[in-house]
Amino acid sequence: MRLDQRQLRLYFDDQIVVCAPDLQMSRHLGEGYVVADTRLASGYRIRLAGVQPALLAAQRTAPHAARFEFTNPMLDAAGGTVTSDTLHLRVDRSLGHGVHDDYDLTNFGHAAIEVVLEVSVESDFADLFDMKDNRLVRRGSLQTTWVEATSTLTTRYSNGTFTRALDLVVDRNDAPPEYANGGISFRIQLAPFASWHTCLLWIPEIDGEAPQHPARLCHDLLGTDTIADHARREWVDGTASFSTSDTGVDQTIARAVEDLASLRLHIFDDLARGSGPDTDDDRSGDSLDVDIWVPAAGVPWFVTLFGRDSLVVSLQTLALSARFAEGTLRALASQQAAGYDPERDMEPGKIIHEIRRGELAQLHLIPHTPYYGTHDATSLFVLAAANSWRWHGRRDQLDALRPAVEAALGWIDHDGDRDNDGLQEYGTRAAHGGYFNQGWKDSGDAIVHADGTLPSLPIALCELQGYVVAAKRAWAGVLEDAYLDPSNAQRLRDQADRLAEMIETRFWWEDEHSYYLGLDGDKQPIRSVASNPGHLLWSQAIVPERAEQVARRLLAPDMWSGWGIRTLSSAHVSYNPLSYQLGSVWPHDNACIMDGLHAYGLDREAAQIARAMFDAAKHFDDRRLPELFGGFERDVGGLPVPYVDANAPQAWAAGAVVQLTCSLLGFDAHAPSHTLTLRPCLPEWLDVVRVRNLHVGTATVDLSVRRTAAGHEIDVDELNGTLDCSLR
Repeated sequence: MRLDQRQLRLYFDDQIVVCAPDLQMSRHLGEGYVVADTRLASGYRIRLAGVQPALLAAQRTAPHAARFEFTNPMLDAAGGTVTSDTLHLRVDRSLGHGVHDDYDLTNFGHAAIEVVLEVSVESDFADLFDMKDNRLVRRGSLQTTWVEATSTLTTRYSNGTFTRALDLVVDRNDAPPEYANGGISFRIQLAPFASWHTCLLWIPEIDGEAPQHPARLCHDLLGTDTIADHARREWVDGTASFSTSDTGVDQTIARAVEDLASLRLHIFDDLARGSGPDTDDDRSGDSLDVDIWVPAAGVPWFVTLFGRDSLVVSLQTLALSARFAEGTLRALASQQAAGYDPERDMEPGKIIHEIRRGELAQLHLIPHTPYYGTHDATSLFVLAAANSWRWHGRRDQLDALRPAVEAALGWIDHDGDRDNDGLQEYGTRAAHGGYFNQGWKDSGDAIVHADGTLPSLPIALCELQGYVVAAKRAWAGVLEDAYLDPSNAQRLRDQADRLAEMIETRFWWEDEHSYYLGLDGDKQPIRSVASNPGHLLWSQAIVPERAEQVARRLLAPDMWSGWGIRTLSSAHVSYNPLSYQLGSVWPHDNACIMDGLHAYGLDREAAQIARAMFDAAKHFDDRRLPELFGGFERDVGGLPVPYVDANAPQAWAAGAVVQLTCSLLGFDAHAPSHTLTLRPCLPEWLDVVRVRNLHVGTATVDLSVRRTAAGHEIDVDELNGTLDCSLR
């Protein structure tokens, strides 16, 4: 078994099941059934005659479903000894508005048997934050009741206004269930070659709302008849598709697109389409807009709406589906701050960090209702609004977002610059639960001085400056092209140019031929070599003559692991390849840097990153790049070492695969002028990339890009609508 397969994860909407391959769940291993940021089931076990059955196979059949196959060891049962390997137990588990378990037991022995099958489920109702930290703090009361008439076991938790419950309902049972000692048991009598079946439905109750029931269709391992699955399949079929001369690359791309589709958060569909309980939108929940939605940031820890993550994914996947960004931008605009709340780091115009629905959030023990402790999301919101318009070209969508963009720009110029010195800084104002670090490296120890100590707040990270430069330049283009407002466009460009000059004068690190990680609260340089300056390349915020120096520094042996660029130099005193952000490798980080390298014409260096990422993917389950992996040096016959708690799938890791591919093609779309320019940089290991159903404005195009001895060639295979495609 591969190391990254030690747990099996199923997910649908905001529901997650994490269990061992033998179906067992243990709260001590971060496993359970989680709904709305609350673990409704923290333990699970199955027994035949009091003995754990022997696992034969376990396989996820879809993001929401899996099959488990067992046989029996020798059993001492009421009817006598049951010879080993004569019983076959199959459990099919599907997730969707609850859990549907199918249990099928078949006797392949030559004698009749009588055996007791027992299923035990424990519930601790831990908040997801407690679950992640492997702690159990019971703040409320628990009650369990068994109703024999309906074969229903209910465990209910309440803490003031916060309530959750889990109903376990036995359905379609061939033997009457019994409840004792915390378990539901079935006394099963089977003649030779006879079979027995029952269903166990797990029904969550959230905040007193009418519970939604899992599908009653048995053995629904593919879920192809659900509205959600139809929407997922239709979205995948409607996106641009990529195929290449490398089958491994093709498989990695296909996995990434499927993962993105499977991460849809249906609970936020109303926000994504600009409707909600206080609007006049009367569209039925029985139909779904296949294009307008938001993804969960990652499974299992980030199954909610995140600002930064959703915006980065939107920027990564504009060529895949420009309307994908539309849903994220609408949802985030609806949550944009309109006032001040220091306990949530909330300031007018700021974009959220994340929303949580668990006990800690609802009782205001953490500030995630929503929490605004991210600096970069607001700049990335402006950038995503501008860049998505270049792909979809819809003025009505631009008009709808313009007030939120203007508010975001206002935040950048005021609260984003904490001390009014022209630089972007962050520093939490929350007395409890605020994040110390508010860039993408937001773990508490991610930003360190050369000696490993934490910088004082507020911190001005180098990439935060770059994001603002990119955002203002991009929105200046929108003002000029869409709104015919050259005066305000020039004002934004002048502001961006001044900040870009400050990057050169305040952040350039001559000794390392790179840029400082940031400036601390005393405006002293943070002299740590890290991957952050690579995002200045992605932002195209630095002068070309220094871009090549930054590239060389990022690809030096202490930063380059062979599988990608590390988050922190291996020569740093705080380096730890097993850490979250102090020397690990993050696919999205590498994809952004690669995009920036290509933008500065450093094609060989860009291809080096792409090759490493695609090589790494083949070592992970289903070629799925995880959120991050270890920063160990690559050697002959080696493999990328998984990070124990990495999210997989993770939205911007999946988006990174699309971004890597698009960077190799060098897309520059401008839907308003009906143009698509390409500057490809296909490496020697990739001869051809074919793109089908690429949308630019109202046009769609199928094209192929080939690497030749003289450079590159482009063939437009089919074009619907008006679009001028050219090579640069």
